[in-house]
Order: sequence, then C-alpha cells, then structure tokens
Amino acid sequence: MTEKVVIALGGNAITRPGEPGTIPQQFEHTTETLELLKPLFRSDRKIVITHGNGPQIGNILIRVEEGERRVPPLPLDTCVSDCQGGMGYMIQRLATEMFRREKIRREVVTVITQVLVDRNDPDFQHPTKPIGSFYSVEEIEHIRAEKPHWIIREVQKGKFRRVVPSPSPIDILEKDSIAAMLDSGAVVIACGGGGIPVAWEGDRLLGVEAVIDKDRASSLLATQIRAHRLIIVTSVEKAALNYEKPDQQWLDKLDLRSARRHLKAGEFPPGSMGPKIESAISFIEQGGEECIITSTERVADAIEGNAGTHVIADWGAPPLVFPAAQAD
Repeated sequence: MTEKVVIALGGNAITRPGEPGTIPQQFEHTTETLELLKPLFRSDRKIVITHGNGPQIGNILIRVEEGERRVPPLPLDTCVSDCQGGMGYMIQRLATEMFRREKIRREVVTVITQVLVDRNDPDFQHPTKPIGSFYSVEEIEHIRAEKPHWIIREVQKGKFRRVVPSPSPIDILEKDSIAAMLDSGAVVIACGGGGIPVAWEGDRLLGVEAVIDKDRASSLLATQIRAHRLIIVTSVEKAALNYEKPDQQWLDKLDLRSARRHLKAGEFPPGSMGPKIESAISFIEQGGEECIITSTERVADAIEGNAGTHVIADWGAPPLVFPAAQAD
C-alpha cells in the first residue's frame, strides 16, 4: 500500500517575518522549502501540498482597495481564487524545475479548489478573522462611512482592521479529481489559502465573503481522500505545553485524549497552535492514522519519526508500518 500524505505548508514556508514579501523573496523561500521536501518527492508517496496565503491575500486586498476608484473591486472569493492560482503557479513551476533537475519522474498540478461552507455557520454572525489594511483612529470613520457593509474591529490599540467570517469547511468539491491525480503519480497543490469558500443557494453555487482556515481545510481534504498522514508545517519543530514560559515542555507525541484535554485547558491558543491541534484531532477522529506538527526544516525527519509532535488515536496501539520509501 502506497502511503498518501497531505502536507499543509505554513506561512513561513513562503514568506518570512519582517520581510516585505516581494515576489522574488517568495520564489526564493518556496525553492528552499521544496528542497527540504525533496526526500518525500523521491519516494513513492502520494503527496498533496496545501498552503496558507495570509500575507499574499492581504496584499491583494490592499491592491483592490487602492485601485477601486479606477477599476471595479473584486469580491473576497475572487481574491482567494486569484491567490490560489498565483501561488499554485509559483509552487508548481519551481517543483517542475526541481523534478527535471533531479530526474524525479513526477508531474505537478494545481487545483483551483472550492470548499463548501454553511451560510448558517455561527461565524457569520460573529466574524473575527482580520484581513486587509490596518487603519488609524483618524481613518476609521471615513472607512466606515465609505464601506458601511464592512465589520471593522480594533485589533491593536489604535489600529483597526476589517474582519470577516471564517466558517468551518464542509466539503472539498474537487476531492475526487484530486484523488484521481494522486493515483496518477502527480504531486497535487490544492486548497490554497484554505480554499475558495462557496455555498449553494438552490441550484446556484455562489462565492462567499469569508476565509477558511488552511489547517481545517487540509484536515478535511486529508480525511476525504483517505490520506494516511496529515503533516501540518509551522514555525516551530513541535507543539509545546506552557509555550514560551520557564516550564515549557515540548511534546513528542499526543494521543487523542491528551490532545483534547490540553486544548480544553487552553494550552493551545486559538490564534496559533489551537487550530492545528483541532485539525489534528478531527483528522484522527475521522479515521486518519497520524498527524505530525513540525517545522519546514524537519518535515523529512518527522515523517521518519525523528522530529515533530506526532498525534495518533492511542499510543498503546501497534506502531504504524508503511513499506520502505522507494527512491526514484
């Protein structure tokens, strides 16, 4: 049985903190990330890559805001689709270069991925996800008058941003196509930025002004294509208890009971590790065999059991066994 893996890349894999995030910088960091994943590409594993888009979608929204006096504005779902295509092209092009250079016999494809959400999701009543520009106290009244349909909140003292819903993903509409491409041996790039949020209204499929958490969408995709492993890539090698406190404790492994208990106790905050642990729990509950949380630099080691936080249903069960990865 060939192992099927979903790798959810975090923001640091493409854009580094403190950098402006120019296109050359994004290409440079994506190249570095793909090099670190090369051992996986050389294996016979079936691989899906998902990715975040926080800085990129923010830049697109700023361009929309700055240009709307001269061209029609773009709705948020269209912005997400534009970002999926652009970032998918970047990852796809660089991976194709690597495969040619390294004589890895694979193709890479990007799927513009629509993710179904429920219009009755409670997050539509209480949106919390900040997007787009920061506004000062002096600017905010003008923005509110110009865009009365926006919900704007103070995110830092004296700094305001638009907030939008972040509903739970229900269904990855292109899941069957993604699975078929995996079976052909292709590396598939999907669910960029959490996917394009859409909802049915009768017989019409409509875009939704919202954003979907990338890790939750990746967990759902991994479940629906029956992946063996979900690898959530972040800026730290492992999850931790008492993070950044004197008694911090790195976690090598978690079973479901411990993961739920620590999450409920507030060990994994909503704005950082919380959604990753929730996504890991959901994946395992739905039949996934293992979720690994680790840094970009340690993915290849983590999948061999030598790094990362490994979440499985029960650490008293027999260990996972997969056939040895075959070199290309």
